[in-house]
This record gives sequence, structure tokens and C-alpha cells, in this order.
Amino acid sequence: MCGLLAYLSTDAERVDDTRVKEVHEALHCLRHRGPDETQVWHDARVAFGFNRLAFIDIEHSHQPMPYADGRYRIVFNGEIYNYVELRQELAALGARFATEGDTEAIVAGYHHWGQDVVRRLRGMFAFVIWDTQTGTAFGARDPFGIKPLFTARLADGALVFSSEKKALLEMLGGSDAAGGVDSASLQHYLTLQYVPEPATLHRGIRRIESGTSFTVVDGELHTSRYFHPTFPVRPVAADEQQGLYDRIAEVLDDSVRVHMRADVTVGSFLSGGIDSTAIAALAKRYNPDLMTFTVGFEREGYSEIDVAAESAAAIGVEHVTKVVTPEEFAESIPLVVWYLDDPVADPALVPLYFVAREARKHVKVVLSGEGADELFGGYNIYREPLSLAAFDKLPGGVRRALGALSARLPDGMRGKDLLRRGSIPLEQRYYGNARIFRDDELGFLERHDPDLSHVAVTRELYERTRAAGYDDVTAMQYVDLFTWLRGDILVKADKMTMANSLELRVPFLDPEVFAVAGTLPVGQRVTKETTKYALRRALEQIVPPHVLNRRKLGFPVPTRHWLAEDLHDWARNTIEESQTDEWLDRRQVLWMLDAHRDNQRAGSAVDLSRKLWTLLVFMVWHGVFVEQRIKPEVPETVYPVRL
Repeated sequence: MCGLLAYLSTDAERVDDTRVKEVHEALHCLRHRGPDETQVWHDARVAFGFNRLAFIDIEHSHQPMPYADGRYRIVFNGEIYNYVELRQELAALGARFATEGDTEAIVAGYHHWGQDVVRRLRGMFAFVIWDTQTGTAFGARDPFGIKPLFTARLADGALVFSSEKKALLEMLGGSDAAGGVDSASLQHYLTLQYVPEPATLHRGIRRIESGTSFTVVDGELHTSRYFHPTFPVRPVAADEQQGLYDRIAEVLDDSVRVHMRADVTVGSFLSGGIDSTAIAALAKRYNPDLMTFTVGFEREGYSEIDVAAESAAAIGVEHVTKVVTPEEFAESIPLVVWYLDDPVADPALVPLYFVAREARKHVKVVLSGEGADELFGGYNIYREPLSLAAFDKLPGGVRRALGALSARLPDGMRGKDLLRRGSIPLEQRYYGNARIFRDDELGFLERHDPDLSHVAVTRELYERTRAAGYDDVTAMQYVDLFTWLRGDILVKADKMTMANSLELRVPFLDPEVFAVAGTLPVGQRVTKETTKYALRRALEQIVPPHVLNRRKLGFPVPTRHWLAEDLHDWARNTIEESQTDEWLDRRQVLWMLDAHRDNQRAGSAVDLSRKLWTLLVFMVWHGVFVEQRIKPEVPETVYPVRL
């Protein structure tokens, strides 16, 4: 993992010493992504900058990297796990290499195969290649969106790409120059807890979407989707089931094996769940000295530290634990938001930041279990179509009547949400794995657009699922690949580890693993009793028994209690000091904060903490990037190259 910046001018004589200095200054915003070395290359039209975090061929694979006698220059963030095999294949075609790393495999592949090179890459990546001969650029992001890439057009007409938005804000000259806050993106954020791709919270900055490649010709950006995830489900006979489970175990083991490729030390995150435990257990096969890392809280019911320690002992690995206090949590929020770029209101970001900081003291790379839930059916919400099957048999009028009844029931009443969700179709009730504010709850927005709905985010996705004939469970998984996974899970994974100059690798999000997971029938994914059914069976000989069928806890953070107790004063100060009146009715937010505290003291089932947290994160983000009133102290990243 590294930080890249690519400036592509439409003027053949645009890049002068002043522009190169601006690139250097913008690169400084990305210093945490690559503290090992910083390099800038430019000609009269293009400037490429790179902050490197070195893992493979440390002595030679410097970037921006030339290829073919300087015809090409590439900046690349990520890892290509099949680079050894690609280099062998390219060598047979006559390719010559000056390094031993994966970066050169990409640009050599582009030289020989053209844009089809992206379909041959097994890994996580975001890259830009400049062809000095044709005066054109080509780039791409990996299929699932593990590695980020942002783009903006400057006032001089140049296109700029970067691993993080803050470098583009530096190039643009601040938030106002980036078009200010996008009201539609803010409305979607308050519903989803993140801004869906390709938008950002700034009008003038966009994301290159996951699974797409792009060209820049005569200053114009053209994008094309190369990855179209499919779920070619096929039935599994009783006598084929064990073979299927063996195949899952085999392909996952192979993915872990190639994800361990590095010239530095690799560790693994470890929670109390089956996904990270499986990755750690498999990684131990390839690194007998593997270290694992866990984070948790002191409050009972909000920590998996004991379970993770038991798993580490069973696997036989050295284990490190970090406990986060409420004080540490609150103090870190401005810095965490600065690293985020765009707000993501997932409280698990903060403990992830702390465990990454702890891990970086010992290793330079960690493996983790992200993606298993989306591919193998791990979220409890995926079981909902099974429990709502009875509603599907009811006449439309009856379902509408039940929906009207649910609206009259008090909040927090058992069964209210079940009635409401059972009365509406999947396309209206499921828009990814987070649901913060419903459309009818956004009246506190000063620029609320009643015609803008979360349905707009997923409409095209559902059209694809219906065209493919997917059942409701598969449709939910498909939607999550384009919403929750790339909008929340992978953003926090990248930003919080890179904040600590730590590379995170995700073996579940591998094309070979997805090729197997996508064929599983619904009954091998979810049942009325459990989730990830086939994966659990496949891991019976790999993970300790106490983890195999353990109920999914997720990554709970005690914000429900803290916002009524330890963090209540911090939250009130954040709201009162915020200059977001253009966007929010802060009086209503203060009322919500006090109502939440009163509810918790009274033992009420009504929990407003997720709504509050989403608003608070936006306020902190606004204070950092728009008002520039909040100025977190960003630590210098000084780490040794080798660990």
C-alpha cells in the first residue's frame, strides 16, 4: 500500500517548477501511506508523485516506475499476488524486467496485452499509467474496491488522481474550490452512513468506481466497467457437499498463501469470529512465527478479547491485545476523521485505528477477514427473506394494511420493524447493510430534498439482479458488493491501517474465492438457524471448535452507553461548536442527544446512538475540512523499511 498522485495537463507546457512544488506539497498529505520514500517524476505535460511503503523488491521497485525505455510511467498502490506467474508468462512473450516486483508486471502486461491486463490481475490495486508515445493515460481499480482512487479537474483543466481526497483538496485549493458540500451526497450519507460511489461529499471530487478502468485522451476521462460480479448458483447434491466444502477450504488456503507474499513480516488481525480466525489459522501454516492482534473495550458485552485469546492459544500464535478507553476514543476522533477524507459513520473505525497502530509496532502487513460475509452469506439480515416468506404470500392490500399498522405502533415495540419490513418489497427495504435515517426522518436537514431517496442508489443494482433472476438473498449480497462493502467495510480497512503505515490484505476478496462462493445455493449460505453454512462446514478442520458455530457479534462499540455517559459532554460540545447550520437544525440534534440520554437512564429500548454518531461524525468532518476550525495534530510517520 502506498499513496499516489497523478497530474495530467491538457497543455503540453503546463508542468513547471511551481506545479512540481504543488505536487510535492499534496504528496505530504499522503505521507502516512508511504513513509519509506517519496519520489516525483514529471515531463512538460505530466507529473507523477509517489509515497512508498515497500514490501516486495524493496531495493529496486521504486516509483514512479519507467518501462520500455521510458515510454511508460506507472504509479501503483496495492499488491498483485499472482505477479510471479504473470512475470513468467510475460517473459515467455519477450518481456524484459529491471526489477523483481509486481509493479513492473502491471506495466509490462499493459504493454503486451493492453487494457485487458486488468482482467489478469489477482490482487488489490489502483494505478495510473502514462504513455509518453501516445500522450494518453490508462488506469484502474481492483474488482471489489479494496484500494481507493479519487479524481478531480483543476481550474486549469488538468485532471488529477490520488489515493486520498485530501491531496486533491490541496491541489484544488480547499473545500470551496472543490465545489463545497454536495447536498445530495449528504442526504445519502445520513441514510447509509457513507457516501455511495462514485460521489464524495465534495461536488468537485469523484471516486473511480471499483471494478472499472479508465483512459484519459485529450484531457477527457472515459471509464469502463471490466468486472461484473455474478452468482452462477448451481444445485449441490448430497453426495457432492463434502467435495464442495473441501474446494472452499482449498481455494481459501491458496488465497492466504499468495497473500503472504512479501519481503517483510506479515501478521493477522484476530477477533472472536470465524472469518479472521480462519485466516490466522491458515496463515500460521506459512508463517510459524505469526503474530495476531485484537482490540476491545472494558465494558461487558462489547469485547471479544477473551475469545480471541482462546483462539490464538488454540492456533498457537503470539497474541497482542489493545483495550480502548472512552477517553482515547473521544480524543482520537478528529484525527481519525482527517485520515478518513470523507465521513464514514461506522464506530468500529476507531478501535480499528488503535489495533492497527498497535500492530504496526510489530509487523508491516496484516491479513484480515473482510469480505467473507458478503461472499458467503454471513450477515444475519440475509436470513430476513426466510423469515418474511409468509408475507410474500399475502395479498397486496393486506401487506399495505400491515405497513399502516406498523406506523402506528410506538418505536421500540417488539415486532414493529418486522411488520414494516414485511409490508414493503425488497427494493424499498434493503439498501445495504446500514440503515441510519429513513427518508421520512430527514426533516432536520435544512436542504432536505423529499424527492431524493435511498432507492435511487440501488435502483440500477436491483434491475440487474432481477434481470439475472436472483433470489432475494443473492440480490442482497449483490447490492452489498456495490454499497456496504466498498462504501464502509473497505474504506475503514484501508484508511485506518494506512493511517498507521500498515498494509491490510483481505484473502476472502480474491477472484478465485469469489468464483467458488458465487456458485453456492442459498441453503449453503443461510438457513433459519445459521449463516455462512458452507463456509462453516469447510472450516471444521481449520478453526477451533469454540469459534466454528459462534453467533456473529460483529464489531460492537459501546457508543449507545458512552453517548449517554462518558461521551455526552463531548457530543454536546461538538454540536454546540459546529458551524453546520447551513445543513442541519442543530437544535433538533441537541434534543436528540438529550432524549438518548434520558432513554438510556430510563431503560428504554429506543436507541438513538447510531443516528447521533452519524451526525457527530459529519460535524467533526465539517469542522476539519470545511470550517478548518478543527486541526488535528497529525503525527509524523517514521518507521523502518524492514520489519
